[in-house]
Amino acid sequence: MIVGAGFGGIGLAIKLRQAGFDDLVILERAGDLGGTWQANTYPGCACDVPSQLYSYSFAPNPNWSRKYGRQAEILEYLRTVATEHDVLRHIRFDTELLEARWDEAGHWRVATSRGELTADFLISATGLFAEAKYPSLPGLDTFAGKTFHSLHWDHEYDLTGKRVAVIGTGASAVQFVPEIQPRVAELVLFQRSAPWIVPRLDRRTSGPERLLLRQIPMVGKAIRGGWFTAIEGFGLVGFVDKRFRHPYELLGRLQLRRQVRNPRLRRVLTPDYMIGCKRAIFSDSYLPALDQPNVEVVTDGIAEVRPHSIVLRDGTERAVDAIIFGTGFTSTPSAFERFIGRDGVSMAELYRTRPQSYLGATLAGFPNFFCTLGPFGAAGNQSAIFMIESQIAYIVDALSTVRSRGLRRVEVKPRVQQEFLNEMERRSASTVWVTGGCTGYYQTPDGRNAGLYPNWSFQYRQRTSRFDIDSYEVNA
Repeated sequence: MIVGAGFGGIGLAIKLRQAGFDDLVILERAGDLGGTWQANTYPGCACDVPSQLYSYSFAPNPNWSRKYGRQAEILEYLRTVATEHDVLRHIRFDTELLEARWDEAGHWRVATSRGELTADFLISATGLFAEAKYPSLPGLDTFAGKTFHSLHWDHEYDLTGKRVAVIGTGASAVQFVPEIQPRVAELVLFQRSAPWIVPRLDRRTSGPERLLLRQIPMVGKAIRGGWFTAIEGFGLVGFVDKRFRHPYELLGRLQLRRQVRNPRLRRVLTPDYMIGCKRAIFSDSYLPALDQPNVEVVTDGIAEVRPHSIVLRDGTERAVDAIIFGTGFTSTPSAFERFIGRDGVSMAELYRTRPQSYLGATLAGFPNFFCTLGPFGAAGNQSAIFMIESQIAYIVDALSTVRSRGLRRVEVKPRVQQEFLNEMERRSASTVWVTGGCTGYYQTPDGRNAGLYPNWSFQYRQRTSRFDIDSYEVNA
């Protein structure tokens, strides 16, 4: 049983079927597949990894209309891949996981919104950005205007001519702010910390270019390899040596100087931490949008929200008609509360103690359980799809090994997991993610690495290329 029909769940179903596993089901709480690309429909929603790399290696698409895929096109790509590989018949839409609990009889007992199920093996492919995070603001419940989060964009609400407050400056806000700025009367952007913005250089792909990719697939593979190498290079900043950050920071400063004319605004938009400490964002349109007459960037904290305004800590009051939250996602999705292992402890409880897993793909205390993009299975310097495909290969090999050896139960040894976590902590100690002078979802509340893999992604692929059964307790 797979939970989630995004890139992880669809890829798993395809590769499991190719390995001869046909008795599988995918639980999807939404009415459509696609995961984050089905859920996020805000204006300007797009990927910040080039399309040739942000796609399955086994299902290349020569017809991307842009260098960076936009939400609708990525979603259509996933639908096409799922249809061509006959995955749809395995998906149970509008079926939410309520609880999955390990039964010592050797099964997962799964309660869903549509009834009870059992599974011999359970795989979480729920993703990391599934649920909106809201700030705690005094008086927010008294606000008489419109409020919504970028994850739940209200397309029925017309922003034209409105006074709009945007709270948050994460990747989603960077994308939707330039889209709404020309339409609104006033836009007040509440910024806690300025993000690093580097050039995106997006463009439309030409007809001859797409024809070449269709006719000569090796060209697409070469482009994919080139982007992999370029993006992998961010590891030099992330976990090799922070001194490698300087060329990237120079690029960001030049972008800021070129696109923002107002010196005071440039100072406000200059990050006060090392690039890579938080997610750097690719954009060509965000900074120019902030340098418009109808936009104000506010760095003072919010004291309270009133029925028709927001009051700052210095007492200044800003009248607004709508509040849009660009405040990101919860670090522990609610689904993690619902996976309960053999000791009656949920994944969320374990993660709150310390982000933990083995290879980001399995978890001690959770027999016959695997996951994609678990802690230390996501990279800060590579396409998530590359990491997901590595985990898919590992999981499929694990289940194939279990089948060929006639095993009924497999669980990573606590000692092996602990050694892996110790390795992750050692390698993370001097990374920019934890010593770069910022706070964010790259760090735990106590300042440790929250789950990024602190090594090269090609090294990760090598160590997940085969199931290391000696690292597991197994029972026939």
